[in-house]
Amino acid sequence: MTLALCLGLAMVLDATFGEPKWLWDRVPHPAVLMGRVVGFLDKTLNVGDQRRLKGVVAMAILAMLALILGNVIATFGGVAEVCVAAVLLAHKSLVDHVRAVGRALRLSRNDARLMVARIVGRDTKDMSGSQIARAAIESAAENFSDGVIAPAVWFLIGGLPGLLLYKFTNTADSMIGYRTERYEEFGWAAARFDDLLNLIPARLTAVLFTLSHGQVNQWRAIATEARLHRSPNAGWPEAALARGLDVALSGPRSYEGQRRDFPYVNETGRKLIGAPEISAACSALWRAWSLSLGFVLILALLCI
Repeated sequence: MTLALCLGLAMVLDATFGEPKWLWDRVPHPAVLMGRVVGFLDKTLNVGDQRRLKGVVAMAILAMLALILGNVIATFGGVAEVCVAAVLLAHKSLVDHVRAVGRALRLSRNDARLMVARIVGRDTKDMSGSQIARAAIESAAENFSDGVIAPAVWFLIGGLPGLLLYKFTNTADSMIGYRTERYEEFGWAAARFDDLLNLIPARLTAVLFTLSHGQVNQWRAIATEARLHRSPNAGWPEAALARGLDVALSGPRSYEGQRRDFPYVNETGRKLIGAPEISAACSALWRAWSLSLGFVLILALLCI
């Protein structure tokens, strides 16, 4: 079974069943296990002097573990590869989480704040309806890139070892890749390696959003706005989805009580948005996913 065919089957499996709660209530999710490994390395190595070097060592350990595990699991054959890849993709669960914010916003702003707090790291307690919608759509764009397209790309490039290498790195970045006093040095390697691994997938995600909305003529504007974003990668899917939905994304927000005046992406887009725009973003995710699945299946046919 080729990697492309394995990936196509895994994408369909994930899109059909998502995250089976009955299973993860009984056994830890692989992402949870990865987090425990990162937490152990943080507790063990993130002390004393030369923390940047120790962070590099931590990433080397994670990379070695990912490559060993990936190769071991791959020896069990194509079915095992499909199942593990499906578990590590996160399309249906992403759409479900984003759609839940939209449903909550239709009922109560307070409920929507609680729901959006599950998928974003910014302050949510004083968010307006438009800010809630903007946060949900931004999360949809960024997480489609690093939760669906990036794992798929690295699976195609390196099979399960490549996929696990990406997931370990992304997990590490989400836990220690912050510019805080504790992680400025130790998390440097995780943040930089995650940026590197997401370089191509983020731009590919922007291409998928652009194609699925029939806005190829907007690519130059998307590229310009993406480079204004605070992140070297997240700006690409956000800029493309902002243009596709004709909404303004990014912009001012608050972290730990401190307001950050980030520039808007697609500033001329609509700023007064709500649940309908969240629903439109979910539909956009499915269109981009369908387009990516089509490309994967074509690749699988070419590789027969």
